[in-house]
Amino acid sequence: MRPNILLITADQWRGDCLGAVGHPTVRTPNLDRFAETATVFERHYATTAPCSPARASLYTGLYQMNHRVIWNGAPLDDRFDNIAKAGCRAGYVPTLFGYTDTAPDPRVHDPHDPALQTYEGVLPGFTLGQALPEDGAPWKAWLASRGYDLQQLETIHNVAPQHGHKVSLEPTVYGANETETAFLANAFLEWLGRQASDTPWFAHLSFISPHPPLTQPAPYHAFYDPAAGPPFRGPGTLEAAAGLHPLSRAILEHRKLSSHFPGGEGLVKDLHPLDFMRLRALYYGAISEVDAQLGRLFAALDAGGMSADTVVIFTSDHAEMMGDYHMVGKGGIFEESYHIPLIIRMPGGVTGNRVHAFTSAADIFPTLLDIWGLAPDHVPDGCSLKSYLSGQTPVRWRQSALWEYDFRNLEVQPQNLTPGAEPRDKSVMCHRSEDHLYIHSPALPDALFGYAPDGSLTPIDTASGAGMAQLSKARGELLAERVRLADNTLAQKLVWDHAASRMASSPACRD
Repeated sequence: MRPNILLITADQWRGDCLGAVGHPTVRTPNLDRFAETATVFERHYATTAPCSPARASLYTGLYQMNHRVIWNGAPLDDRFDNIAKAGCRAGYVPTLFGYTDTAPDPRVHDPHDPALQTYEGVLPGFTLGQALPEDGAPWKAWLASRGYDLQQLETIHNVAPQHGHKVSLEPTVYGANETETAFLANAFLEWLGRQASDTPWFAHLSFISPHPPLTQPAPYHAFYDPAAGPPFRGPGTLEAAAGLHPLSRAILEHRKLSSHFPGGEGLVKDLHPLDFMRLRALYYGAISEVDAQLGRLFAALDAGGMSADTVVIFTSDHAEMMGDYHMVGKGGIFEESYHIPLIIRMPGGVTGNRVHAFTSAADIFPTLLDIWGLAPDHVPDGCSLKSYLSGQTPVRWRQSALWEYDFRNLEVQPQNLTPGAEPRDKSVMCHRSEDHLYIHSPALPDALFGYAPDGSLTPIDTASGAGMAQLSKARGELLAERVRLADNTLAQKLVWDHAASRMASSPACRD
């Protein structure tokens, strides 16, 4: 019988923020226990940011260069297959709790269709179990039923200021059992209790935390000492961080504190180091709050006798800078925005398994296809992880990570753009190997970095002989990867016709 599928995403969760991977501060006891029964992918990367583009890759198995969702609000081409459509073909009723941030393809809708007025549409193929759009309206209605009045709901995330600080550590008016995370967990658990034991189910639980706003209820508002976090990565001065790359400077001049903290004024770059620490403590608190709700879910699966029959996937859409390089938020060139968690437990799979190979959000869709024994309607860029889940190592696998960022919509554009640069030129492609990060853009100069012992980037002088050789090698590696990722859907048709049984997973990943 087909397994149950539970895909859990926690928005904007950094890949290093798990006790299971050795974070010195963050406490995630429920995920740590879950990791002991599963496979942890230690170097897993989003393909892009922000939310809509990153989720498009997660759901379709395609890199941004192929799905072309470049920003929140950019539509997802209706011709692409996705996890929900494939789930329907596998006999499930894919059910969503939360959001997918999917703007619909306008070519398959009437121009007057209200669905075209929002990027918060539901990925085609999903049935709604419980929606949670950005305005939180269903959650606020639930709070109203618990006695909150309209005035409280209008500023529900605001907290009391603390004198002398831009970032307050005061708690929210709502409690730990009244968060958006708890609201969605409640809805899922109620739905889970109605599922027949002889009918496999597929649920996608999409939590918004630890995405901003960065305010927390008690006790999570004070769960962490702001001074307890590890040292921030990157140069010690703001100017040195801005000088690493033109796009970094533009983002620093663009990013507003109000996007991260209610009532915040000015730019993130103007925060005092102590305020970065306070934001980080709240971010860690949000992670622990989600972990507590995940404990409820895992306990319910165990109590219902479903754990042994359920594929559980925990991941994120993209990550979070959280003070590194004097930044907060996501996007740009740094891997802190793209390194995300991935833990998968598969019935019959190995336990306590660790994978150090580079893996991608584009691998989730091919993995589910492989588990279901289905062929996709397009050729994914990612590759199935199923062999890793069985304790095996693929013969060939990628030796690098790749992420993209389209910056045409930034309010502040980078300096020194290539003369005549068009909107489509305003993107970067970042290739992360074992020892370097290479950044290519049609609109900006190439950049090459090595890694310091703490993981911070160190510029490589590409004007020297050795640096020029390294740059040439990095360019070649990226070009080879870009050529390999050209769309193969129709090119593979003969393979599908003559060897359909072999198409459950995409071709082997390699350089």
